[in-house]
Amino acid sequence: MHTVIITGAGGLIGGTAARFYCGLADRVVGIDNDMRSVFFGTEASTRWNVDQVRNACPNYIHHDVDIRDRTALERIFGEYGADVDLIIHTAAQPSHDKAAQIPFLDFEVNAMGTLNLLEMARQHAPEAVFIFTSTNKVYGDMPNTLPLVELDTRWEVAESHPYFAHGIDEQMSIDQSKHSLFGASKVAADIMVQEYGRYFGMKTGIFRGGCLTGPKHSGTQLHGFLSYLMKCAVDKRPYTIFGYKGKQVRDNIHSDDLVAMFEAFRKNPKMAAVYNAGGGRFANCSMLEAITLCEKISGNKMEIAYSEQNRIGDHIWYVSDLSKFKADFPEWQPRYGIEETLVQIHEEFTKRPH
Repeated sequence: MHTVIITGAGGLIGGTAARFYCGLADRVVGIDNDMRSVFFGTEASTRWNVDQVRNACPNYIHHDVDIRDRTALERIFGEYGADVDLIIHTAAQPSHDKAAQIPFLDFEVNAMGTLNLLEMARQHAPEAVFIFTSTNKVYGDMPNTLPLVELDTRWEVAESHPYFAHGIDEQMSIDQSKHSLFGASKVAADIMVQEYGRYFGMKTGIFRGGCLTGPKHSGTQLHGFLSYLMKCAVDKRPYTIFGYKGKQVRDNIHSDDLVAMFEAFRKNPKMAAVYNAGGGRFANCSMLEAITLCEKISGNKMEIAYSEQNRIGDHIWYVSDLSKFKADFPEWQPRYGIEETLVQIHEEFTKRPH
């Protein structure tokens, strides 16, 4: 490969992708202006991760650019042009809670920023593979209409339901449900990436992530569930559970496993392909189960508070069905379970400021 462009290169997925493709491409061009610290405060800054990528990758080129800035993007894409083989777009405002406080900024970053990148790709590198990190929030709260059963430590879908075996597939409706403003802005971006694939014949892949996790996450209260939970365990900070008795279930996919999905798609791309991308039945947990693991790994008893008020549009149970992706790319298999991932997160927190 010649050139890979990665947006959000300081983030969890962008940084993981940058490290991976530094070994495969002539150059990796990162675009990241640390908007995470604007959204969530200095504690959530990703500057440290950019520095690590720079130190580890001699062929990494960084641009401190906002994806809303079309003029700056024009310069970057104009410089590399048809040399660009792959674009991985991970930059986003990622919190459904935060979006309600900053609706214009949320939409401008998530929807307009994505359109800017699609148009830059179409004009300068139309043959490049374009990968977009979407979200399971495009389904809104539709998963909450499933028949759920309350167990001791978690909610679970009824065994009689088709989703019990493998999880929620891509046929679930994204219409007529409550998404959060974040979910709505990501729907706009998700559909636009599909449209550029269908309308212009571009090779676009849409990955609707569950919880994305891994040791390089700058976790914060409003985003980064496992990372922030472990941070609270290590630092002995209080942690608040919001609603559903702490039994709400999330599937979690390790950043390395998600980037491996990207690479499988790059090798055999399609037009407007949509995939759910999470831990699936292989890697999922409830809040209560995750707290137990964090206490076990850290050796600290956590201070837990509970609020009856659940977060608006929050999922009670969400497990991704990975069958469609596995059928198209049978060589891919997830590698990291919940406990192994949390051990990695714990080890990372002992090595870097947090």
